[in-house]
Amino acid sequence: MKPAIRVDRLSKCYPLSRLAGERNLSEQVKYHFGRMARTLAGRSGTPSGNDFWALRDVSFEVQPGEVIGFVGRNGAGKSTLLKVLSRIVEPTEGRAEVRGRLGSLLEVGTGFHPELTGRENIFLNGSILGMSRREIKAKFDEIVAFADMEAFLDTPVKRYSSGMFVRLAFAIAAHLQPEVLIVDEVLAVGDAAFQKKCLGKMQDVSREGRTVLFVSHDMTAVRRLCTRAILLSQGKVMSIGPTAEVVADYLARESVLTPPGQTVDLRDLRRKGTKAATFTEITFDGGPGGVPIFSGGPLHARMKLDAGSATIVDSLAVTISDRTGFRLIHADTARVDHPISLQPGSNAVEMTIKAVHLQPGTYTLGLSAGLWPQTVFDAIDTACDIEVVPNPLDGSVRLRGDGAVRCELELGFGRVGGGFA
Repeated sequence: MKPAIRVDRLSKCYPLSRLAGERNLSEQVKYHFGRMARTLAGRSGTPSGNDFWALRDVSFEVQPGEVIGFVGRNGAGKSTLLKVLSRIVEPTEGRAEVRGRLGSLLEVGTGFHPELTGRENIFLNGSILGMSRREIKAKFDEIVAFADMEAFLDTPVKRYSSGMFVRLAFAIAAHLQPEVLIVDEVLAVGDAAFQKKCLGKMQDVSREGRTVLFVSHDMTAVRRLCTRAILLSQGKVMSIGPTAEVVADYLARESVLTPPGQTVDLRDLRRKGTKAATFTEITFDGGPGGVPIFSGGPLHARMKLDAGSATIVDSLAVTISDRTGFRLIHADTARVDHPISLQPGSNAVEMTIKAVHLQPGTYTLGLSAGLWPQTVFDAIDTACDIEVVPNPLDGSVRLRGDGAVRCELELGFGRVGGGFA
């Protein structure tokens, strides 16, 4: 069976010394002839010391029906690779072959004409994919039902929110039967229910023998959906293999532990929400003076939030997840019915988890604030990585085979039929 995708020594270079649009004609000609000469000579050196290689010697194959996850930190080259495969960006060196019709969901609004309605854009996108009007009509009702946007179908898409864009764009890309479906991090814009719906649809697409390429920072989604994964770092492939192994490799490479008592600046982190209130920093410890977080001991979190106006938050949560993104602890003020009144400007909030019943190890701390259960003001899945250390009072040590959560047990024994002691 021929591969659905074959990538051979693919590289992409962006000149930083001078943007292409700033070069005059002679500079453009010189630049492109220089690039052609390097390609013919088989040289892989950078054209200029100031140029940036977004991808470098990337090679892999994907078989029909596979679901491949691409993981790596921001700037690793994931989106550039998908743009090359989608024929949006031309590679500098190497080749990328895609067999069959290709559907891409890379950025919010990509492929939509803003002046056209949702209905008209469905037919436009289908035509771009090479489908006849009859084929598009056969799938039209399924697309509308999946997107759940019938009321806005005849509204120009320039009036759509980012969430509406994503709902319709994914419905189109998944239902117009591409042999290869490419989905970038754009799904993070949607709500949780729609994300779950999309993951289910991508599994259906794979079972039909079509190929899916998936980029996400949600390691739980990657593990659930993908059969294999590829780790990119600084434009290079670091590992290819079973999803669980590649995700573990990625997390081990990227983990940077935050020591107790150190203030973490949260302003530039990836987040989602309405931003009516936003987290700006957090400091945590297991006690005064930067005491570590002991297994079975407390965790004190001191947070700062900025609010544009007086705001009520009835759900402020500190979460702790394992290395794969699976949530183990969700400490939420909604459980104690204690709304927090934020004033305009900077606000300080403290929370104490009385006992962190986790085995010693490395975990991820996250934050969220909003109005339960529907409105999210701010949510940061990865605020920082923390370490839970063995408790000196009970000598807790994580043994091979231990679960993540501590438990206490009692053992009874005795004769059969004679009761327990």
